[in-house]
Amino acid sequence: MATDIVMPQMGESIVEGTITKWLKKPGDKIQRDEPLFEISTDKVDAEIPAPASGVLQEIKVAEGTTVQVNTVVGTISDGDGAGSTKSAPAAEKKAAPAPAAPKTESRPASRPEPAPARTEPAPSPAAQVHEDDEHARSSPLVRKIAREHNVNLSQVEGTGLGGRITKQDILAFIEGQPGSGVQERGGVSPAQAPVQPGGDVRQPTSAASVPAPRATPAAIPGDLVPMTNMRRIIAQRMIESRRTSAHVHCMFEVDMTRIVNLRNKLKSSFEQRNGARLTFMPFFVRAAIIALQQFPIVNASIEGDGIRYHRHVNVGIAVALDWGLIVPVLKNADELNFLGLQRGITDLGERARNKKLKPEEVEGSTFTVTNPGQFGAVFGLPIINQPNSAIMGVGGITKMPLVVTDKDGADSIAIRSVVHLTLGYDHRIIDGAIADQFMAFVKKTLEGWSEDVG
Repeated sequence: MATDIVMPQMGESIVEGTITKWLKKPGDKIQRDEPLFEISTDKVDAEIPAPASGVLQEIKVAEGTTVQVNTVVGTISDGDGAGSTKSAPAAEKKAAPAPAAPKTESRPASRPEPAPARTEPAPSPAAQVHEDDEHARSSPLVRKIAREHNVNLSQVEGTGLGGRITKQDILAFIEGQPGSGVQERGGVSPAQAPVQPGGDVRQPTSAASVPAPRATPAAIPGDLVPMTNMRRIIAQRMIESRRTSAHVHCMFEVDMTRIVNLRNKLKSSFEQRNGARLTFMPFFVRAAIIALQQFPIVNASIEGDGIRYHRHVNVGIAVALDWGLIVPVLKNADELNFLGLQRGITDLGERARNKKLKPEEVEGSTFTVTNPGQFGAVFGLPIINQPNSAIMGVGGITKMPLVVTDKDGADSIAIRSVVHLTLGYDHRIIDGAIADQFMAFVKKTLEGWSEDVG
């Protein structure tokens, strides 16, 4: 007996997934729950375990292919491989009736034949659109949008893998954005040309007035590699965010010397007591949470013409991966102490790198923290993670000379550990004054750190 391997549904809103890599090949022995293949969805990348023990009998869906959930992507035979020999005749029997299929499209015998002089009426536009949609490579969501707008998908150029039509492609076509193909395919014909006030039809521009086409530039040597599913999604999300939010940034310089000294003093004992490394990230997250409680508008989001003030702080922590970027979410972070924040941040980061996150763990953030400083950046200007209204970027901690004022008011120059924090915020609901006050509060909390780190 053979066991079907199906594309799992990784969340209620997910309708399809892309197989990015098979970890086994046909003929390999596998154990139940052993990682079998990797998938990428619009939420997470994940390893999918084998549903049964046995031998990988067949791979039905190749790497790089996007299929709907519950699609059979392969089969597993029992341990001796007998399923392979049994499945072949069955497949042949199922395939045998295939030549008879065209008869299903022929006209029923009871229907009278039309007179020779008459011709069959052309199908309605809606019917033709629906028929062409069935042959276009697209998701159910794309086909739904096409039907709602009476768009023939055969006219839409797909930019996805293998020419697949993405949501962005269909929306660009409908909105008539530059490069969407609307002007070329759906432009105004001479018969539809606008009429001048005098009643004359405006004539097409003469050939002499049309500028000569530019010469095609010489191709630059290199390899053209298709985007991964994750990279396409990141690209879409970044453009969507830029189009949605009125991005503004402010930057603050923070003296981290007190925290650096505290961490150096406690990191060994902290790890021995708690089994977790003491990093700088929970200091920044904790300071942001305290400030968000003072300025709740920074933790809010826009919903239509209203503002949603969130009851809890769900912090998205940007994690850089070898194959892209993902933002797992630490839910109800405002209810965690410092040790809870450190453990939660570490856990999410490790599972993100090992493709163990669940779809719900990358949803529901209300504020995001990203750390370009880990790679040496002095600061960054991050793009807001929708539907958040703000994102805080953490630069690298470096030593530099600062003017220090003692309690008596005397100034001196000292070597201090400094970080530059940047807040990217949506100016539609967060004013500059509020953003600056928020960051000033974060700065004050960090420079005067007094909270127990556990």
